[in-house]
Amino acid sequence: MSTTEEAPATAAVGGAIADPAPLGLAAFALTTFLLSVINAGWAKSSTGFDWWGYAIAYGGLCQLLAGMWEFRNRNVFGATAFSTYGGFWIGVGLWLHFVGGPTAATAPLSVDRDLGWILLAFAIFNTYMLIIATQVNMAVFLVFLTLELTEIFLFIGNLATKTAALPPFATHNTALIQIGGILGVITALVAWYTSAAGVMNGLKGKVVIPVGKPLFDL
Repeated sequence: MSTTEEAPATAAVGGAIADPAPLGLAAFALTTFLLSVINAGWAKSSTGFDWWGYAIAYGGLCQLLAGMWEFRNRNVFGATAFSTYGGFWIGVGLWLHFVGGPTAATAPLSVDRDLGWILLAFAIFNTYMLIIATQVNMAVFLVFLTLELTEIFLFIGNLATKTAALPPFATHNTALIQIGGILGVITALVAWYTSAAGVMNGLKGKVVIPVGKPLFDL
């Protein structure tokens, strides 16, 4: 997440590795997309849990590795963002599989409330990362902006419960969850675009796919 309009995604000066941001963004985008189409109600024929393995292996592990490589590149923003959301996907994937799954003994209301508090906590983290993203570039800022809106709708939807809901949950606010799902799909598309820009710009060593300048430059 270090690419700017003036400085394409390339290895850090004096570094021995390529920019890991495109990998981290791609891993984040794919897992977000898989879960969001379920939340949006578009994957009606699926089990609702086909995404969890990818949350651990791709969105989780690969994104966590990208965060570790960002530490190597001395990019504190990318390291913090990728490592945190890598941990998020591993945690949510394991939690929903073993606790919030269709065979879980936990009451559906409690499951929804648990997920709501988890999403609220990450929305708080995402808020200050969104503010700091104004110093990176427009594409990264839009990733965090759409993610912020996604998390807000999802945590409210899981805490403000109703009786009608989408599977696999039984009590959350369906309308808010669906809006959060649609916003999540948009977030994934923005993240994929930013990832593609990082790959192409890093490959060519110049700006081919624009990512925009920082929103503010303090």
